[in-house]
Amino acid sequence: MDARTRDLLPHMKGDEHQVSLDELFTGLKSSDNGLRQDEAVRRLAAYGANVLEDTGKESLLYKYLKQFWNFFSILLTVGSLLAFIAEWFSPDQGNLYIGIALLAVVILNSTFTFIQEYQAEKIMESFRQLIPPKARALRNGEIAEILASDIAVGDVILLEEGDKVPADGRLIEVNSLKVDNSPITGEAEPQLRSLGCTHPNMLECRNMVFSGTLVLTGNGKAVILGTGANTQIGHLANLTKRTSSVDTPLRKELNDFIKIISSIAILLGISFFLIGSFVQDTFLMNLIFAIGIIVANVPEGLLPTVTLALSLASRRMAKRNALIKQLESVETLGSTTVICTDKTGTLTQNKMAVNSVFTAEGYLHITEEQKPSEPLIRAAALCNNSRITSESPGYKGDPTEGSLLVYVNQFADEEELKRAYPRLQEYPFDSKKERMQVICSTPAGTMESYLKGAPEVVMSMCSHMFTLNGALPLDEKSAGMIVDEHIAMAEAGERVLALAYREAEDVREYDEGFVFLGLVGVADPPRPEAKEAIHRCHMAGIKVVMITGDHPVTATSIGRKVGLYDDEKELELITGSELAALSPQELAGRLRAPSIIFARTSPVQKLKIVQAFKAAGEIVTMTGDGVNDAPAMKNADMGVAMGSGTDVAREAADMVLLDDNFATMVNAVEEGRTVFDNIKKFIAYILTSNIPEILPFIAFVLLALPLPMNVQLILAIDLGTDILPALALAVERGEGDIMHRPPRSKDEKLLTRYVLFTSYGIKGPIEAAAGFFCYFAVLRDGGWNFGQDLPFTDPLYMQAITAFFAAVIICQVANVFTSRTRRQSVLTKRFFENKMILLGIASELTILGLIIFNPLANTAFNTAPISIKYILLAVPFAIALLLIDELMKLGVRKNFEITN
Repeated sequence: MDARTRDLLPHMKGDEHQVSLDELFTGLKSSDNGLRQDEAVRRLAAYGANVLEDTGKESLLYKYLKQFWNFFSILLTVGSLLAFIAEWFSPDQGNLYIGIALLAVVILNSTFTFIQEYQAEKIMESFRQLIPPKARALRNGEIAEILASDIAVGDVILLEEGDKVPADGRLIEVNSLKVDNSPITGEAEPQLRSLGCTHPNMLECRNMVFSGTLVLTGNGKAVILGTGANTQIGHLANLTKRTSSVDTPLRKELNDFIKIISSIAILLGISFFLIGSFVQDTFLMNLIFAIGIIVANVPEGLLPTVTLALSLASRRMAKRNALIKQLESVETLGSTTVICTDKTGTLTQNKMAVNSVFTAEGYLHITEEQKPSEPLIRAAALCNNSRITSESPGYKGDPTEGSLLVYVNQFADEEELKRAYPRLQEYPFDSKKERMQVICSTPAGTMESYLKGAPEVVMSMCSHMFTLNGALPLDEKSAGMIVDEHIAMAEAGERVLALAYREAEDVREYDEGFVFLGLVGVADPPRPEAKEAIHRCHMAGIKVVMITGDHPVTATSIGRKVGLYDDEKELELITGSELAALSPQELAGRLRAPSIIFARTSPVQKLKIVQAFKAAGEIVTMTGDGVNDAPAMKNADMGVAMGSGTDVAREAADMVLLDDNFATMVNAVEEGRTVFDNIKKFIAYILTSNIPEILPFIAFVLLALPLPMNVQLILAIDLGTDILPALALAVERGEGDIMHRPPRSKDEKLLTRYVLFTSYGIKGPIEAAAGFFCYFAVLRDGGWNFGQDLPFTDPLYMQAITAFFAAVIICQVANVFTSRTRRQSVLTKRFFENKMILLGIASELTILGLIIFNPLANTAFNTAPISIKYILLAVPFAIALLLIDELMKLGVRKNFEITN
């Protein structure tokens, strides 16, 4: 019972769906004529409007400024400030450019992150959209159209087909009222409403309607018990709000990577600043040196490159109907170990259709459009309250009735039938009787009764069965055959209806003497591509778990059809009631089963399942389409919403499947795995140049050499020449059969020992050797002797650092080729397969040419034109880098074969 109702009903304990209507109205101080207008206004003032309030909302400015408060941004900001201080002490030394560049990197990274978060955080706004703008209520005993926000506890509202329920209420009048509760409970089947209490749980009780649900058929009246935040949707909204979003695995990895690299940078910067002060005792020079060490170690272009790489991946996925909202979530899919998927619309087509028809002559061929008997056609069309429409899915009303109408409309025009056999009386479906009966007049002037309902109920009312030879007595053998077929159809996941008819003398309700016409099985068929998609998940070591609000029989039938399990012995079927009774330890044990289906689950239980899998160390992807799925999707490592689902689900999710197709998500998993592989490739690529950037400063301090490369040139590599080649590596196709590997281990880091060894221990030193070789070649040819002082403005010095820079770029050209693969030989890749690699190399050489030969660039980077022969000196080093890398990959492949 909510807080507002509690004030009006102090003697009740949340059982307002169980008490008598007289007691309920007394407690609410209302009646079946509704509230007086002045009383409604008073209650609105006292208890608040029927809206979902958004409290504690952060301002856009605060959200933006928050992006600057991270280790990476703080480090680069400090480096920028040090550069500005150095410029103030010693102007025109290039430190101004360094400070501006570092500050620009910080602003760019923070802006990228802010834009992504701003686009994703709209969950509460979507919850509000579920509240309809207007409603009809009884005020002063008369029907009045009011704003939905003005509905108060105690109001009596009127509901008709097509209405969205504006608040939670107890029904006081119904007429064939059916409501789609799927946004709240997840049940795909619309629920018939009644006046009596049918279940102690309010969500299961048929005398209740809930805010945000849709009236499919019939009409009724309800007295309001909860509004705004005190509705079931309001509780889900608060649950979603309290549910913490989790960092993506990639974000965690990047944070760890940045901390390690930045810690190394700070440690080296401080250490060599102290060493330099001890050796040379020149504060300004050592300050510049410390800045250089930090800048050389920190990969300034990493986050922009990662962001651009993920953006490109998200665009590729959008073309395949997968819309990524959180860029880092692209990779999360790749590391997923468990996918918790809804059934309806994801594994199935979300389109109820007649799947089988059984008569006394056997099964009819649905696909071949074998025509049923005329009495069966009439019974299906006339004992039916749905109607054919031109809009998808082809009918309006109850999905089961609608699918039946669509089926028989292939053989006869339902409108003509209804005109020829006008309805005289209807006895609507009742949950106790489990049948619907109509009396119609015939063109011959007689009357016929048509019956539709649960097979066991209809069979008990039949004395004969319809055959091609006329009506024959329904003996025990025939009845047993029909019962057997009913069981087989139900076990196949179909909702089975029986049809019958009889002649009528008057318009009373009959309960015997019917002629059995046939059984009709209605089902939501599985998507044809779902089985292959689940097979791909199993091959990739991903467990697929179905979580649905539907009946266990329906869930297990669909699970078998889509390949969720083969052997029933391996299937772990857990119902919502069982789940509620399980302890965390018991649940953890049952989650180890290879195949799991959860049926009849509640919204809170979906969240419990996700949390249990995460507690077991799994990376969880959760799919959903309703309001009830939002908390679980938000708490999962990856939330995936259906494009046709509610706004709430789409806003809470990290990814939206535009085609509602499970197979699309599996394609996205493959893309995510490739993305992680490629990020590791370009991290290895950009880290390699750190060594030739750091060693010049160490040589400058320890060997008293003229500084072989300045900070401006380091930034030219990190933010210029390396960016496009790194991005080209991000769009490489996956190596081998990436969907035959198990999900990557949670312990697998972006920065591994092997990456550090190859980048810092092999390839980096080769590039540094190339740089020093070209640097000394220029100095030697210019007449420089060891120990000789060489000012930064000396043309010979400017040519020497230009040669060092050029040698690093030439080696990086070779490095980008080797980085295209992690284990395979680079020769397995076609040269022109990735055209962005060629574009990246062209950009490297273009930037190199500008820095060497452009006068403006010479001024900015303190460089000077050099002879081509000094650049060519680096080529043998580049070839050596290629050959050594190939030998290392050969060793990795052989070791992999041995261990596997």
